[in-house]
Amino acid sequence: MQKVVVLTYSMRPVLLSGTQFEFRTMEAEERKRIVREVFGDSSSSDEEQQQQQRRRQQFPAIAAFNGGNSSATVNDCHYIWERIKEINGLWLCPEFLPPEHQSSLLRAIDDEGWFTEGFHNQAHRFGDLPAWAIKLSSCIREAAYFSKYVSECGDMESWDLNNEESCPLPSKLLWREPFFDQLIAHVYQPGEGICAHVDLMRFEDGIAIVSLESTCVMHFSPVENETCRIMDVEIQNKLAPMKIPILLSPGSLILMHGDARYLWKHEIKRDPGFQVWGGQELCQKRRTSITLRKLCPQV
Repeated sequence: MQKVVVLTYSMRPVLLSGTQFEFRTMEAEERKRIVREVFGDSSSSDEEQQQQQRRRQQFPAIAAFNGGNSSATVNDCHYIWERIKEINGLWLCPEFLPPEHQSSLLRAIDDEGWFTEGFHNQAHRFGDLPAWAIKLSSCIREAAYFSKYVSECGDMESWDLNNEESCPLPSKLLWREPFFDQLIAHVYQPGEGICAHVDLMRFEDGIAIVSLESTCVMHFSPVENETCRIMDVEIQNKLAPMKIPILLSPGSLILMHGDARYLWKHEIKRDPGFQVWGGQELCQKRRTSITLRKLCPQV
């Protein structure tokens, strides 16, 4: 016969005498004992520490970016994503990296010595990525899996793992190995940007861009090129004048897959009059971006 336990609690404040207080205390301890007997003791500090340790072993990137802080876990981070409703497959995490992690990442890039000569502003790596880029990739994977997003009605929603459209990356991309094997580090001086483009087809679906230093506006527009799996001509004509602006603040992350990766161009035009947000011209300073992609397998 199944054991059924019913617990009742009174929320009314009661003034107790010494004897009554002792009795109520014993009664509360008895309730706790019954709960432990039926459901098990899940509040043990030792058990909580073991659970945190298991989480750190499974997803170590957060602790790594916290300077090796062994107490840091995924639960300590609060990644909030915004789904760009106009473009399928485009997701923005405005506060992906806090300021101290941005500084650590910039120092790691400086230590590579890629931009010391002054006339180089772009560096590519293929295959084996630097240790800091591998950690960054792991953080992106963790952020995409463990986070929540702001729904169209403004509520906080958790991922529905059975609905690929509710996640920043489909599971087949999120759990591929390696997650990324190519990176571009790019340093833009004030006024420098990048023309509208779709990333080369030599790269798989699923692209990440981390933005550092200066805030900027990235614009997305529909493609008009047959090599980019062009959409229906009638739909294209309707969308031709459309440009979707996305604000990239320092430490932000965008993920592109599906339509966002293949059917929309992205650009950053930093000429006067183009870097405007909320009716205000943005102050342009040096900006660093890190793009992470995965090469298509060679046939």
